[in-house]
Amino acid sequence: MQKITTLDNGLRIVTQNMPGLETVSMGIWNFVGGRDEIAKVNGVAHLLEHMAFKGTTSKSALQIAETIENVGGDINAYTSKEITAYYVKLLADDLPYGIDILTDILQNSTFAKDELDRERGVIIQEIGMYLDTPDDMIFDYWQNKAYPNQPMGRSILGETDIIKNITRKQVKDFMY
Repeated sequence: MQKITTLDNGLRIVTQNMPGLETVSMGIWNFVGGRDEIAKVNGVAHLLEHMAFKGTTSKSALQIAETIENVGGDINAYTSKEITAYYVKLLADDLPYGIDILTDILQNSTFAKDELDRERGVIIQEIGMYLDTPDDMIFDYWQNKAYPNQPMGRSILGETDIIKNITRKQVKDFMY
């Protein structure tokens, strides 16, 4: 049975005990995604998701990855039109590592210029792969027709020219 706890600050925590399991999945779901973008920064939500793992004020990108991977865990994220989610899966005894990493990346990401440049390139490659996938393209085509000139009608990935020019300030402004 799921239990929902609401903290004084409004944060909702959903837990579900599953007897017999020695693992835990923990995630933070932000109700912010592509629908919250303006046209000139289309793709910024997805770029922000990529940047979350690229360093904080206390940990490098390598330290973030190794903290979870060294205990056999998995860390990942995804962006949709309405949600950006960050999550870890690890042994229950290692939950404090997951809590530390997820709270750190959401509160203390540095958005280093070199990492931002690198992730722009990664996303531009993703856009290229997307353009080679008719199933994805047709879905976005119909969404654009259903929601013309609206955030819900734009691609989550953004467009190459926009991604190339999104600034560090625009990424930070979108997050905060």
